[in-house]
Amino acid sequence: MVDHAGLSRKHRGDLAELKVACDIVRRGGRVAIPFGEDADFDLIAYRKRSLARIQVKHGRSRNGVLVVRCRSHSLTNGKVRCEKRYTAETIDWIAIWDCSTDRCFYIPATELGSGRSMLHLRLVPARNGQVAGTRDAADYADLALR
Repeated sequence: MVDHAGLSRKHRGDLAELKVACDIVRRGGRVAIPFGEDADFDLIAYRKRSLARIQVKHGRSRNGVLVVRCRSHSLTNGKVRCEKRYTAETIDWIAIWDCSTDRCFYIPATELGSGRSMLHLRLVPARNGQVAGTRDAADYADLALR
């Protein structure tokens, strides 16, 4: 595992975008990158006749759980100016690259409802058998481009 703690938040995000783009291409898709910084999505994935707007996140799984933040913050002078929560109106997928496992996971925006704050993906079964509040990461290991 590579330690990404020394990277800035921006550099970790850039690295995650590259990892997700490589994963999409490895799976037979293509990637386009929107011009500028103001789009609600980081990548456009396409395959055959399907386009998908993808918001990319960097994450680090801990204790078998990967926390997915389904929001971003606009900063001014280091202070949060506003919080943006993603919905199916603005994106089609959230992709998260887990730097601990070097794996990408893809969550359809339909699961975000009207602006969910975060999701939890379980990478290993819970020791106590609990399943409430988490999703099985294996269900999110593929970007379904038709």
